[in-house]
This record gives sequence, structure tokens and C-alpha cells, in this order.
Amino acid sequence: MRSVPIVAVSSCIKDVDGYANYAVGIKYVNALAEAAGVTPIILPSLGSSTHAEDVLKVCDGLYLTGSVSNVEPHHFGGEPSEAGTLHDPQRDATIIPLIRQAVQEGVPVFAICRGFQEMNVAFGGTLHQKVHVVAGKIDHREDRTQTPDVYFGPAHEVELVEGGLLHGIAGASRVSVNSLHGQGVAQLAPGLDVEATAPDGLIEAFCVKGAKAFALGVQWHPEWKVMENAFARALFERFGEACRGRAEKRNER
Repeated sequence: MRSVPIVAVSSCIKDVDGYANYAVGIKYVNALAEAAGVTPIILPSLGSSTHAEDVLKVCDGLYLTGSVSNVEPHHFGGEPSEAGTLHDPQRDATIIPLIRQAVQEGVPVFAICRGFQEMNVAFGGTLHQKVHVVAGKIDHREDRTQTPDVYFGPAHEVELVEGGLLHGIAGASRVSVNSLHGQGVAQLAPGLDVEATAPDGLIEAFCVKGAKAFALGVQWHPEWKVMENAFARALFERFGEACRGRAEKRNER
């Protein structure tokens, strides 16, 4: 019997003092524990060595974090990236197949920023590699010369689709969000429904049509100071509820 749901958290491969490490930002993990009320476990990016079926047997949710790395364009038929673009092929190889299987099996999925982009690619969508050079789009990148409190602060509003999941959670048609991304959705994948758009029309959130459980991706970072933001906290609470539902079904078996 499981008292608290267990949620698998995507990890990145990062160099620390010349050694490769599996890493995830503390703010992502803490938001899960504090706002969703679940037990996070970090999933190493083992690529093809990851046994998705075993991961999903022991976890009640899948949580996809943001990252400074970009999804490699060959996954969505894009042109090769510019020289110097940071990639994480092991994460791509681990997470993209896992997303599809998790949704198919009814495991709740919550995807943030890079995770949102991975989710679109997993279902057959494409990405703008540099949103700020696309005609008609604004620059959605953060200014890293500022402090985190500034560049994780509100950047623009998003319009929530009436009748959608986010509209119901927010109880409003618009909410303010932060913005810290260079890539963005170009072509939305079949099987995904738009939940929110930016002022320039860029898709900022979507859900999976007809999913058996919570399956939501957002382009912004609700994990930042989640306990101080009612809307962000409500998103994590809803994800936590879905994970508890999954855990209860497991306990019944």
C-alpha cells in the first residue's frame, strides 16, 4: 500500500567539474513535494537503456522539467541547429518515448517548458528553434543579466481557451506568466488541444485529447515560487490529485 504517490522527474545530463551528472533544478522537485503533495524521484536519462514499462509500473505520475538544452531537431524533421546550441540527446531518447507510453497507460503527465516541447514532438508536432526570429513573434527569452526574481517574474499574459482545463482552474480568461524559452511550438501535434496562447499567437499550453488522466503541458514555469502564486499552486494541486487517483487504483489491485 502506498500512502503518497510517487512521481518520476525527468533529469538532464550536465557537466560539473568535468564529470557528467544527472541533474534537475531543486525548484522543480520542491514544487512537486510542496504543492502537489507527492514524492518525487529523479529518473536518470539512460536513453535506450530506460525500461519505460518498468518506470510506469512503479510511478503514479510523470513530470517533465525545463532545461537550457533544446530538443534535437532531427526528432521533428527540423534543420540542423546552429553551432553552439546546447542539446541533451540522452534526455531526448529517454523522455520522448516515455511520454507516449505514459499517456497511453493513463499515467498523469505534467510537462513544463522543455518538457512541453518534448510532449509536442512526442505526438508528432514541430518546433520553432528560435521563436524570436519568426515573423510576427515576440522575443520570449529571459534576460539573464537580471536577477532570477526579475527574469522569472511575470512577462506577459496568456489567453486561456474557454471551457478548457486551465480556464476552469483559473476561473478567468487571462493569467500572467513568466517567459524563459527560445524554442516554441510551430505545428501543434495531432491529438493535442490548445489550452493557452501568448499575445503573439504562440501556443503556450495544451492538453492531450481524450487522455485517460491529467496530461498537460505549459510553456512557462509555474514551479517558480509556486506557493506564492495561486494559479500555479492550483496546477500542481490538480496534478497531485490525478497522481493520487492513480495510486489509489494501484492499491486496489
